[in-house]
Amino acid sequence: MTQLVWNGLFVGSFYALVALGYSMVYGIIKLLNFAHGDLYMLGAFTGFAVLGAVGGVPGGMALPLLLAVLLVTMAVTGLAGVALERIAYRPLRRAPRLSLLITAVGTSFALEYGMRAAAGADPRVYPVRLGGTSLEILGARLTLQQLVLVGVAVVLMAGLNLLVTRTREGRAMRAIALDPRTSALMGIDVDAVISRTFFIGSALAGAAGVMAGAYYGKIDFLMGFLIGLKAFTAAVIGGIGNIPGTMLGGLLLGLLESFGTFWLGGEWRDVFAFGVLILFLTVRPTGLLGERVTERV
Repeated sequence: MTQLVWNGLFVGSFYALVALGYSMVYGIIKLLNFAHGDLYMLGAFTGFAVLGAVGGVPGGMALPLLLAVLLVTMAVTGLAGVALERIAYRPLRRAPRLSLLITAVGTSFALEYGMRAAAGADPRVYPVRLGGTSLEILGARLTLQQLVLVGVAVVLMAGLNLLVTRTREGRAMRAIALDPRTSALMGIDVDAVISRTFFIGSALAGAAGVMAGAYYGKIDFLMGFLIGLKAFTAAVIGGIGNIPGTMLGGLLLGLLESFGTFWLGGEWRDVFAFGVLILFLTVRPTGLLGERVTERV
């Protein structure tokens, strides 16, 4: 039982990091950015390229090097998210929602098959693989590297929560989410805040991509598709647009997958996860911590 809980929390931390980008963007401009999962893929390949350029990894330096690469990758994917918003989404901000949704899907395919053209279709083996001796705690077998990765995810999520709830930038984000027109009249630079929101969400997705590549050891150009859908599921479970709810949704989805795999078998893992999505959309579409709101016109 303890092992199942740990496995669920470990996978759920990746889901939560990616889902936060979905939730932040939707909370501010009501856009389901289906290209967000591919920024996770872009982060994994960016880390792969940076590690390849560095060359050999000195003994005992894999983890510090990976943390440095993590920061570089977050900057790259963050800027990619800003470019995505500026080129693909900003010109269509006042267009019908369906136009934005179709643009997001098209951007997702562009990122996926652009990476396929640049890096090839074959999976790549990550230059740094986090292994290590396992520890046994309360009957669960885990590694120091897993603890570090979960710790990094928790620090990033806690930092984001503080940013949104305790800073001037966070107040601006929340104001735009409530009423962008009034926020602009009050002197808030709406375009700049939205761009920074895309930067933060994309940076978190890139960080999750590097962590996943280093842990699982293999990356490919379609790796962002499924985790993008899983992250969307996590955001819906917790309450899309709600930051603490999205974090909770990611962890809860990881736990549901872990126990579902144990009960039903690994081949039912995705069926179980998306079945939960359908259940929440039917029974509680606002999610666990989401609130039903009336849209301003």
